[in-house]
Amino acid sequence: MTTRIAIIGGGTGGLCLAQGLRKAGVDVSVHERSRTRTERLQGYRVHINPHGSAALHECLPPELWERFLATTGTTSGAFTFVTERLKELMVIDSELTWSPDPASNHHSVSRISLHQVLSAGLDGVLHHGKEFAGYRREGEVVVCEFADGSTVEADLVIGADGANSRVREQFLPGAVRVDTEIVAIAGKHPLTEEARKRLPARLTDGPSMVIPRTGAGLFSAPHELNGALSVNDETADYDPVLFDNTASYLMWAFAADNRRYPDHLSSLDGEALRTLVLDLIDGWDPAFKELVAGSPAGSVSRLPIFTSKPVEPWPTGNITLLGDAIHSMTPFRGIGANTALRDAQLLCRNLVAARETGAVRPAIADYEQRMRDYGFAAVRDSERSARRFVSRNRAARTMARGMFRFFQAVPPLKRKVFSDLGDS
Repeated sequence: MTTRIAIIGGGTGGLCLAQGLRKAGVDVSVHERSRTRTERLQGYRVHINPHGSAALHECLPPELWERFLATTGTTSGAFTFVTERLKELMVIDSELTWSPDPASNHHSVSRISLHQVLSAGLDGVLHHGKEFAGYRREGEVVVCEFADGSTVEADLVIGADGANSRVREQFLPGAVRVDTEIVAIAGKHPLTEEARKRLPARLTDGPSMVIPRTGAGLFSAPHELNGALSVNDETADYDPVLFDNTASYLMWAFAADNRRYPDHLSSLDGEALRTLVLDLIDGWDPAFKELVAGSPAGSVSRLPIFTSKPVEPWPTGNITLLGDAIHSMTPFRGIGANTALRDAQLLCRNLVAARETGAVRPAIADYEQRMRDYGFAAVRDSERSARRFVSRNRAARTMARGMFRFFQAVPPLKRKVFSDLGDS
């Protein structure tokens, strides 16, 4: 049986699925609205957890899996929780989360590098300049229509077109995303030898979570490139700071609820956003002010935080959804991309198995049921973490800081409580 599969959207989940299906010899095409590969470059790092690593290992051809590993960051320091005065609350040593098997380990990777790897080798499969306009049904066939007037016929359509999915909008109009009223401001500090001398090792060697007494927080993480395959596209028209893919950097993100920000926040450029964060962290340890002040204005961006709401089960058909198109979540646990990769792995595995049996609908139904379970559980966990991160409840934050200190003082309890971070 031959099933023509059309994936709408060339992001992380959609491309991973396409790689897996193509590796298995399935007829698949990807339709991406950007006109060129570099239009959708994103300039920050992404944390790949064991779920994401397993998905990439299973779906990518061996040579692309090796290329992915060659582009990951080399930093493997401990994850540290600190106060705004850089006082240690708790340290999660890398031994708690490290695995000798790369396919079940944690990785830091540039979003640019990840997209380059996932796009590689998809000539004739990945089609750019295809802005999805809608679909219509002709019997059992779904006809996808694009803004340029072209169409493609498919036996199965997979909406992987991100948080503002047009496929979802038509297919499940009741599925909505809501504004959390939390806003993050993120930037990148070049991780040079000079920066290493100025900044404390606690920030440059591994991820840090800052938990101040007031209702805000800051996360930072180094991304140290090994230089093997991390290259820019010289033909691309992008900001040379935000989208530089050849130099190591220290990424940071400050977040608070929108009551902490001025009303005109959306109109501020990178320089003004950087100044605003410096004002908001006044009184913090000078290292944090150095981190923010040393980030080029072109690397500083405003990131409003939205989250999806759970969706009731729908009748399984020949249209389904993947990744942010169905369960978009806040970035506060770093699991959005990994959940999309998990979707891709599961759906690919089910569809390849169904090729032998012809039971495509049951394969999709199984995927949808399992995806809704773990996907919306991740959404809930992510939103809960976001609310705690920006909580204005001083007593609760004081209690949290005390809890971290307690875990740090009792290592066996810390190992028991945080041993599951391998799946986070």
